[in-house]
Amino acid sequence: MALLVGAKTLSCRNLALVRTLSPCSASRLQIRSMADSVSSHFKKIQIQRDDTTFDAYLVGKEDAPGIVVLQEWWGVDFEIKNHALKISQMEPGFKALIPDLYRGKVGLDVAEAQHLMDGLDWQGAVKDIHASVSWLKANGSQKVGVTGYCMGGALSIASAVLIPEVDAVVSFYGVPSSQLADPAHAKAPVQAHFGELDNFIGFSDITAAKSLEEKLKSSGVPYEVHIYPGISHAFMNTSPDGSQRRKGMGLTDEDYTAVELAWSRFHSWMLRYLSP
Repeated sequence: MALLVGAKTLSCRNLALVRTLSPCSASRLQIRSMADSVSSHFKKIQIQRDDTTFDAYLVGKEDAPGIVVLQEWWGVDFEIKNHALKISQMEPGFKALIPDLYRGKVGLDVAEAQHLMDGLDWQGAVKDIHASVSWLKANGSQKVGVTGYCMGGALSIASAVLIPEVDAVVSFYGVPSSQLADPAHAKAPVQAHFGELDNFIGFSDITAAKSLEEKLKSSGVPYEVHIYPGISHAFMNTSPDGSQRRKGMGLTDEDYTAVELAWSRFHSWMLRYLSP
């Protein structure tokens, strides 16, 4: 089995996380539906795009700048909701919206998450993001940013290229394939964050980060690429459950100073480009 990253296939041999925990096998994977109940902080809405609708989860001030928050390969689970809630509470307040790109499915282990991401329609996901940005702008947000983590990080950069209505992007450890979106053609300001020891080769390792930086430089948009020493993939997941899951994946590094610095940079970037 291989990991698809926006129409680019990465061998399991090159992904230490998958190699360690999810052997490359053809065994049938069971996909579990996410629970119907959501956190009391969130309002569940439906968004229309083309001839379909999808669920999304909304939290934050009614008329605040909007931020679309994109899931990791797990799906819309506890950690992406943690991130969205934190974003909504940043001063002076944001309205965070999580589109459910997996249509209610959540991976409960690495094998399931990989299976779900393998099956993602990446162009369809970009359409979901576009519809989410449009919904926010039609419902009180003058400006809208996009952020995401891992798979969502790659999609957030793709949105800077493919969705003209996006006003700013902050990506965490993910780069789209050139077949999906070439960052050299980004039209919105992009800030990106990577761990120095990330070993998702070609997707979020230090080589991918530096390549992204060169492409953003040629795009002409404002950009920042930050590489955090001594930490690996998914370093923003610091909730008790998220930290435990990282450790179960062999990611034992923790650097709360780096995490707070990344959040501070995120906040400054979104304030700069989303303020009325």
